[in-house]
Amino acid sequence: MRRDDYDTPWKQILGRYFPAFLEFFFPTAYRGIDWTLGYTLLDKELQKVVRDATLGQRRADTLVQVTGRDGVEDRVLVHVEVQGEDTSDFAQRMFVYNYRSYDLYGRPVVSLVVLGEPYPAEYGAFGYGRWNCEIRLQFPVVSLAAYRERWAELETSANPFAVVTQAHLKAQETAGSDAARYRAKLGLIRSLYRRGYARQEILELFRFIDWVLALPEGLEDQLWAEMQQFEEEKQMRYMSSVERIGMRKGMEKGMEKGMEKGMEKGQIKFFNFLLRQRFGELPGWVEARLKHAAPEEVETWGIRVLSAGSLEDVFGVGNEREREPH
Repeated sequence: MRRDDYDTPWKQILGRYFPAFLEFFFPTAYRGIDWTLGYTLLDKELQKVVRDATLGQRRADTLVQVTGRDGVEDRVLVHVEVQGEDTSDFAQRMFVYNYRSYDLYGRPVVSLVVLGEPYPAEYGAFGYGRWNCEIRLQFPVVSLAAYRERWAELETSANPFAVVTQAHLKAQETAGSDAARYRAKLGLIRSLYRRGYARQEILELFRFIDWVLALPEGLEDQLWAEMQQFEEEKQMRYMSSVERIGMRKGMEKGMEKGMEKGMEKGQIKFFNFLLRQRFGELPGWVEARLKHAAPEEVETWGIRVLSAGSLEDVFGVGNEREREPH
C-alpha cells in the first residue's frame, strides 16, 4: 500500500531531532537557544492553539518550549506543510497560531515554516492596519524544493535533516515510478552507513525513508534482500532483523484494520500488546498515556516502537523528564 501521509513521519522526526532541525533549516534560531537547559515538546498544548482552526490535509505542527541564551523563555512554533496544497491563506493561519500561542502562554512565540513546494520569498508575512494602528507578523520560510539545486550539499551533510529532505524530494519525484522509487530508496538507505551515523540514528532515519518511500510488497521484499546482503558485506547487522520486519508489517495491518472499522480501542489494545512483547510489564505512566491517547498519537508511537531502545523513546518523554509517580 502506498502511503501518502507525510505528516506522521515529519512530526515524529521533528520530535526526535528538534535541535538538528533548527540547526539545518533555521541556524539563527538554533544559535539563539541555550540547549544545555533542554527543551520540552508541547504537543498537547498545541491542540489548544489549533483546535478550531482549519489546518488542511498535510501538516506537521510542533510547539516547543526553549530558553534563549539571554535567559528568556520562548515558545517555538514549527509549521511543516509538506504538500503545499491550498497555501494561499497559510500566512494568515501562522498569524492566528502565533497570537493564540502568545495568548495561551504570555511568552514570545517564534514562528518557523517549512514548505514542500517553492515559495517566492525568504519570509512570509501577515498583518493589517487602520487609523494608525498596525499589527504584523513576519516569519522565516524554508522551501524544500529549493534543495533540489543543492543536492551535492545534502549528500555530504551529516545533519539528519539532509537525509529527511532528500527522502521527501525523492518521494515527490518518484511518485509515478516504482522502479525509480526503489533505486532512490536503496541509495538513501545505503548512504546512512556512509555518513557515519550510529546505529540508533540509522534506524530512526530508515523509518522515515521507509514511510515516505513506500514500495509494493514485492519490491519491499527485494529491497530487504539487497540490504541484508549489503549489511553482511559491511559487517553491520542494523536493519535485517526478521523480528523487526514482522513487527512493522504486523503494526501496519493491525492499525489498518482498526482504522477501517473505527476500532480505536482495538488499535490501542494491539499497541499495548506490542509494548509488552518488547518491554515487559508496563509502568503506570505508560498506562496513563494509553488511557487518554488519541488515534494519531498511537500511530506515531506505533512507528517508534519498532526500533526504540526504551519506553521513554517510544513516547518521546526523554526531554520532558516524565517519570512514573511515586
